[in-house]
Amino acid sequence: MKKLSFCLLLGMLFVFAFGAPKANFALAKNKEQEFAKGYCVIETTSGRVLAEGNKDLRLPMASTTKIITAILAIENNDINKVIEIPAEAVGIEGSSIYLKQGEHLSINELLLGLMLRSGNDAAVALAIDTFGSVENYQKAANEFVSSLGLTNTNIVTPNGLHDDNHYTSAYDLAVITAYALKNPVFREIVGAKSAKISNEFGKGPRLLKNKNKMLTDYEGATGVKTGFTKKAGRCLVSSAKRGDMELVCVVLSCPDWFNESAGLLDEAFNNYKLEQVLPEHYHVGKVPCKNSDKEEINLVAYRGFCYPLSAKEKAAIHVQTDIKKNIEAPVLTSDIFGKISIYLENNLLFEENIYSIEEAKSNKIGDIFGGLWQDFVST
Repeated sequence: MKKLSFCLLLGMLFVFAFGAPKANFALAKNKEQEFAKGYCVIETTSGRVLAEGNKDLRLPMASTTKIITAILAIENNDINKVIEIPAEAVGIEGSSIYLKQGEHLSINELLLGLMLRSGNDAAVALAIDTFGSVENYQKAANEFVSSLGLTNTNIVTPNGLHDDNHYTSAYDLAVITAYALKNPVFREIVGAKSAKISNEFGKGPRLLKNKNKMLTDYEGATGVKTGFTKKAGRCLVSSAKRGDMELVCVVLSCPDWFNESAGLLDEAFNNYKLEQVLPEHYHVGKVPCKNSDKEEINLVAYRGFCYPLSAKEKAAIHVQTDIKKNIEAPVLTSDIFGKISIYLENNLLFEENIYSIEEAKSNKIGDIFGGLWQDFVST
């Protein structure tokens, strides 16, 4: 017993003098990430998943729903149009910009109220003006999600107020956000830290401050949206860009939403770089051309390809070209002469057709006279 007490005392003195032993960071980080019921990090141009946990689990997403409402309003309405607020958009529960029936705001102002202040009333006003009713919005929203090939999302409300049939997954929401970020209007709105909008019946404009702390606290942050209800928990969709690579991070039902999102983004930025694997208008080479006024023709792959890769993966990339043999004139620039394929080890990442950069006429006598006759007939 005395020996045990002595060991305990010795241990306490060690902690006092040197501090508690440091925990294994990797284990601690993984444990922290488990706090999110679902999470996903993707690179926006390729859609590659760089980190995930339960990425396809269907979960409520609260006000992150407004990402969908915003992009649908931007794509299907005139953002400069001024509308009169209907009675149906007044007095909506939860977060609000306190719209009043009969006042006038532009669609752009409502979008700012939607995404910065998370106005549930702004969501209803946008849904009704853009689609005629909330029910029509619901149909349009689900058609939009389906058009992206997503199967774990169902939209009931434009603001994310809880409904058992209203849900998404971390992966689906990441893909939706990557799509929305391609729109410059959406990008500008979700990147705004503050804004002023009309307040027709009030004493001065409405002052909006973005609830997304990532915009001020995280290096390179570009958006996007917070969300919270008791049943959904804390949900956050964040985006950030460093160099040429932009990432979207989604955490659903995550108590430590900002810190966990920052950790996931840091890990992805540290481990991956966006590499230009194939430049645009890549000159594949020259090939012989038979029966032609040209001995060789130049071949090109028009589309380029960029992809996020770790240092180890970059060394495992290989490019394969499959070019048609026995090329013979006549040749047009629209003619396909093969394919270029990019593999990561044995996994096909990208394929592009190979075309001729130039035309080549046939030097066969029959083709020459046939061409002259065609020219004569057409004149």
